[in-house]
Amino acid sequence: MNGHFRAVLFDLDGTLVDTAPDMVAALFRLQEELGESAIDYNLARANVSNGAAGLIRVGFPAADDNTRIGLQRRFLRIYQQRVCAESRLFPGFPEMLDSLQIKGRPWGVVTNKPQAFTDAIMVKLGLSRRMHCAISGDTLPQRKPDPAPMLLASRILNVEPKHIVYVGDAARDIQAGRAAGMATIAAAWGYITADDDPYAWHADLVAESPTALAAVLSNGLG
Repeated sequence: MNGHFRAVLFDLDGTLVDTAPDMVAALFRLQEELGESAIDYNLARANVSNGAAGLIRVGFPAADDNTRIGLQRRFLRIYQQRVCAESRLFPGFPEMLDSLQIKGRPWGVVTNKPQAFTDAIMVKLGLSRRMHCAISGDTLPQRKPDPAPMLLASRILNVEPKHIVYVGDAARDIQAGRAAGMATIAAAWGYITADDDPYAWHADLVAESPTALAAVLSNGLG
């Protein structure tokens, strides 16, 4: 990945913030309420980037589509009660965000997570006044992998897509970033299922850790 970039956008779950403790806890609570045994924690964690729908699919594999819709609603009500009880920035990100601020490089979030949860997490972690934009899953009619949220973020930042790096831990993140004309970095530390491979997403670069990402951004952002 070559060139100097003027802004950085991050996915939220599994890229910027480790939200798995709260998301998985909400799933386990729902399973307990319904008399179901909790699934393996690591299996649940690997599916957090797929949101409520993904967690319900692995938590209740026998449920039909209509049942899953109701389960998702119950899951979200439970999750709302503890949306940022244990969620934290991934190690290395506090320093990375400080570095972006020192260099005067704007950054933001583009996520498929509903805005109410995105806002709650950003406020709780003290990031709401530091970031320059937050595009959530219900900000627009389109969601990733559609590039529309990425292009909206570009307009808000007032930075052309070709001068923006997008970092995400799912194939749809890379698809959206590429479609918008941004450079893309796959976050290999994120929530990735055993049958998925970030090296197959056609990102410009795969970062194995936040430390590796910080080194790339330090060189690419000048």
